[in-house]
Amino acid sequence: MATVVEMLSLLLVSVLWGCTNPFLKRGSDGLDKVRGANRVTQILAEIKFLFLNFKYLIPFLLNQSGSVIYYYTLSTSELSFVVPVANTLTFLCTLITGKLLGEEFGGKQAVAGMFLTMAGVTLCVISSIDNQDTGEQDMAQSVH
Repeated sequence: MATVVEMLSLLLVSVLWGCTNPFLKRGSDGLDKVRGANRVTQILAEIKFLFLNFKYLIPFLLNQSGSVIYYYTLSTSELSFVVPVANTLTFLCTLITGKLLGEEFGGKQAVAGMFLTMAGVTLCVISSIDNQDTGEQDMAQSVH
C-alpha cells in the first residue's frame, strides 16, 4: 500500500512542479526590463515585480507546495526511487503543459526522449516493487 501512496505523492509533485514551470516562465515576462539604481535595489525591484504579479505568484505558490510534498516523500521513501521518478515525471509534465500552451515541442527527438524516459521510470517503479516484495519475503522467511 505504501508504494501506491508514494507513487501518488510523486505524481502530485510532478504535476505541481511540471505544470507550473511554463506558467512561471510566462509570469516572469518583463523581468528583464526591471531596473534598479544598484545591485541591491535591482534585486529588490525584481522581487517586487515577481511577487506583485499574480501570473507569477500563483504558479510559484503551487510549485512550492509541490516542494513540501516532495520533501515529505523524501523523508518517507527511498531516495534512489524518489529523485529520478519525480524529476523525470516533472520533465514530462513540463513538456506536455508547454505544448498545450503553444510552446515548441522539440519534434521526433523529444517524443523519443519521452518514451525512453517513461521506460526508465517504469523500470524504477518495477524495481522498487520487486525489492519491496523480496524484502517482505526475506523477512517472512527469517521469522520462520
